[in-house]
Amino acid sequence: MTLLPVRIDQFLPSFVPHDAIGNHVLQVRRVLRDSGVDSEIWAEHIHPALAREARPYPEFADSGIGRGEAILVYHASTHSPMAAFLGARPERLVVDYHNITPARFFARWEPVAASSMELARMELGELTPRVELGLADSGFNEAELVELGYRRTAVQPLLIDFADYDIEPKAQTMARLGRARRGGGARWLFVGRLAPNKCQHDVIGAFAAYRRIYDPAAHLTLIGGVTAQLYLRALQGLVAELELGDSVEVLPGCPFDELVARYRTADVFVCLSEHEGFCVPILEAMHFDVPVVAYRAAAVPDTVAGAGVLLDDKDPLVVASAVDRVLTDNPLRSELAKAGRERVEEHSLPTTSKRLLATVSGLVDGGGRDRI
Repeated sequence: MTLLPVRIDQFLPSFVPHDAIGNHVLQVRRVLRDSGVDSEIWAEHIHPALAREARPYPEFADSGIGRGEAILVYHASTHSPMAAFLGARPERLVVDYHNITPARFFARWEPVAASSMELARMELGELTPRVELGLADSGFNEAELVELGYRRTAVQPLLIDFADYDIEPKAQTMARLGRARRGGGARWLFVGRLAPNKCQHDVIGAFAAYRRIYDPAAHLTLIGGVTAQLYLRALQGLVAELELGDSVEVLPGCPFDELVARYRTADVFVCLSEHEGFCVPILEAMHFDVPVVAYRAAAVPDTVAGAGVLLDDKDPLVVASAVDRVLTDNPLRSELAKAGRERVEEHSLPTTSKRLLATVSGLVDGGGRDRI
């Protein structure tokens, strides 16, 4: 018989719509409640659209909830006073680690953000003696927890409901993108925060080489929230310097239905990031049968897992050549689409939900092990 705790509450610094961590937290709560486990979400910053889904975390102390057999799950990804708050609580504590970007990537662009990242990593380490189990999105993230001294760890993939991506985008959006496609040219896409570690500058450089050598009508779209304004301006300056004009479109954000439309009209997803804890957009691209060309770094190889083209070199000519091969080699493209669908199935909600329940059960009946 599977044993489950009576109560598991989740805590996260920032709770916003259409965010990988936020979506994961909502799915975890659903799975727990469906299994008879009481569960609430507590956050430091709550987007108004999610106000009914969470409560401000300081209220937990006076809520009368907790103590006893309750388990608190802290979703660690950024600096937050929530870490110290939870570290001082008497309940059993679990960390679900979603990766903290190394400060070196931001030191040049956003020193304040870099300092915050250093604090976040320090907080993660300080929680080590209190944490009963360290969960991680990927083997890469798990290795970081082990390096910090976490004695008991497990990989727990993000819970992603790919059915959310099967919505029908607005007709006018699809018509607009369809008209643009009629002009010819391959459509490159990358989705991810506009941040130095994501290396959108490398994508732009490779795209410029691709247009010059293979396809002068090609188009690149970069989608993601702005993490570093100086880096965004540098990207815009690079586009101008390389005389790419309106062939490069930078969208600091877009509605979810337009994001779906962009995936549906893309020809290739190019990720040259140097630091990812998982990179959900890779799986999103695979869901839409968009082939993935990616740089072999951090957690990206684990996420791609043979269902995309991995590169050991980010030289613009190497990337451009790889993209050309993917777009002109029909058997390869079909093979990648099939492998991508299989990879998405491995991360399907039923599969990851079962894994979550097994992990939670292990907190009750497997407490003596150092690693699971």
